[in-house]
Amino acid sequence: MSTQRGYFTADEVRTAEAELFTRVPDGVPMRRAAYGLATVVAAELRARTGGIAGRAVTLLVGSGDNGGDALWAGSMLRRRGVAVTAVLLNPERAHAKGLAALCSTGGRIGDEVGDPDVVIDGIVGISGRGPLRPRAAELVAALDAPIVAADLPSGVDPDTGAIEGPAVRAAVTVAFGAYKPVHALAAPHCGRIELVPIGLRLPEPNLAALEYASIGAAWPVPGPADNKYTQGVTGVCAGSATYPGAAVLCTGAAVTATSGMVRYAGAGANEVLRHCPEVIATQRVSEAGRVQSWIVGPGAGTDADARERLAYLLSTDLPVVVDADGLTLLAADPALVRARTAPTVLTPHAGEFARLTGHDVGADRVAAVRDLAEAWRVTVLLKGRATLIAAPGGPVLVNEAGGSWAATAGAGDVLSGIIGALLAAGRDPAWSAAAAARAHSLAANLAATADHSVGAPISALPLLDHLRPAIHILRALAHPPS
Repeated sequence: MSTQRGYFTADEVRTAEAELFTRVPDGVPMRRAAYGLATVVAAELRARTGGIAGRAVTLLVGSGDNGGDALWAGSMLRRRGVAVTAVLLNPERAHAKGLAALCSTGGRIGDEVGDPDVVIDGIVGISGRGPLRPRAAELVAALDAPIVAADLPSGVDPDTGAIEGPAVRAAVTVAFGAYKPVHALAAPHCGRIELVPIGLRLPEPNLAALEYASIGAAWPVPGPADNKYTQGVTGVCAGSATYPGAAVLCTGAAVTATSGMVRYAGAGANEVLRHCPEVIATQRVSEAGRVQSWIVGPGAGTDADARERLAYLLSTDLPVVVDADGLTLLAADPALVRARTAPTVLTPHAGEFARLTGHDVGADRVAAVRDLAEAWRVTVLLKGRATLIAAPGGPVLVNEAGGSWAATAGAGDVLSGIIGALLAAGRDPAWSAAAAARAHSLAANLAATADHSVGAPISALPLLDHLRPAIHILRALAHPPS
């Protein structure tokens, strides 16, 4: 069972392609890619129109190999009775063999897009940078038909997913040989992603996503000899008189994510017990008792007492998750965490990241989260639709949420609670953060579609309510019925 999906940069893919070219005859990789592209387009035609023969496809063809992929795919679709028109954005540099193949099968060259059933985006490939040029942008803006992107949506950076101007928004993206960072970092522009193997031999990825089933297989569950202490005891220092809800959400998530024990310390003890009577609650951290991890910061304030609690917890040798107000305190006094040797997980959103580092995240989110993790020697979870997790010396992990349903007040408190529970169970910090993000986004998606609708706005409490079903799904994927 594969434990992760790797994403490979343009340079890594080009290196793998160069090695492939030494093993197979000239033109074979392109025809493999084109065949996969044509197969996906044919399936889209059938699904959207009920047939293939007699349907119309327009190719938007740039220079280079991506244009060649589109032209070869067009020739294959022609053989299946599809009317294919190619709009050449740079006729002098169009792929000669691909153009000849299209023309030999009766494809036509045109200046206008026409009224196609599907459009193939073959404008630029992994060597492309920056937004669409004016002519391409004009054509794309006028389209009503769904777009199938060859390898990646043109105008989106392949390595960072950055969008700096006009870009293709595809219904489907056909990835050739390997997933690229763009497929995770700019998923809304990619649509559904289909991978077409072409024979690449790839290195270990520096950017990867944990697979659902592998998370379910490693999620902590009680063994025959376990008791409430051996499964990990999670400590929660969150909430305040002003924000008691943060205490409830964070503690509730820790309770739901593990069947061990949760100890709460803070001003929200009464509210926590009202919602989670199984929690051991006290007003002071010093009275909380022994735990295997701490979560600190959500709704906890930024006054002198809050700083004292944070400093005390960071002085222990226990794993600590720092979120929300705790991050604000760290931004003012990084020394509190930068000398730690025990596992530490910081969970900033973009604004908190800027406060911690003194600069915005920027276009290259992967590099930004990796740099902070290396500089501070901590695990960093950078929130977003594509949440990124970096630990010193390891690959960056990504969780593409499949939607933005978790972009709601209090959702981060739930996420921190899940991470803390996994750390208390002895799991690796980067894995804990990535697995928690996966379960969290799945719970949000379940909450948004709970009434069988396409999706409805949610709040943090329904997200928390759907966390246990999300974990059950992950477990079921790891242990399907025989």
